[in-house]
Amino acid sequence: MIEKDQTYSHDFRFSQDEVNRFAEVTGDKNPVHTDAEYAAKTMFKKPIMHGMLSASLFSKVFGTLFPGEGTIYLKQTLNFLKPMYVETDYTAEFIVKEVIKDKNRAVVETLIKDKNTQLVCTSGEAVVMNVNAIK
Repeated sequence: MIEKDQTYSHDFRFSQDEVNRFAEVTGDKNPVHTDAEYAAKTMFKKPIMHGMLSASLFSKVFGTLFPGEGTIYLKQTLNFLKPMYVETDYTAEFIVKEVIKDKNRAVVETLIKDKNTQLVCTSGEAVVMNVNAIK
C-alpha cells in the first residue's frame, strides 16, 4: 500500500549503446547524444543522455517496482537541470506527496540525482493510479 511521505529509491546507469538504441527508437539522433567528436566541441565536452531516456526510468519504477504492477501513469512534469552522462551512477528518488484514496491516485515527487555528487539532474512530479496499492 502506498502512503503519504513514503519514499523509494532506485539506482541506475545507462551505457552509450543504450543511448544509441534510444536515438534509433525515437528518431532523436542529435549528435550531442551519439557522436563523441561532435559532443567534445560543445559545452558538455562529451555525449549527454537524452533527458527523456533518463526520465523513462520513472515509468519502469512505477510499473514494476513502486508501487508496481497495475500502476497507470497519468501525468508527469519534468525539469532537466543538469546534463546526464553515460556510465555514470544515478539514483531515482520518489517521495509520495499526496494520496487521493477515493480516486486510487498518488502525487509523487520524482528526482534523479548524481549518485556521487548528490546534485539533482532532473526533478518533477507524477500522478499515478493503482487500484491495488492505493487504499
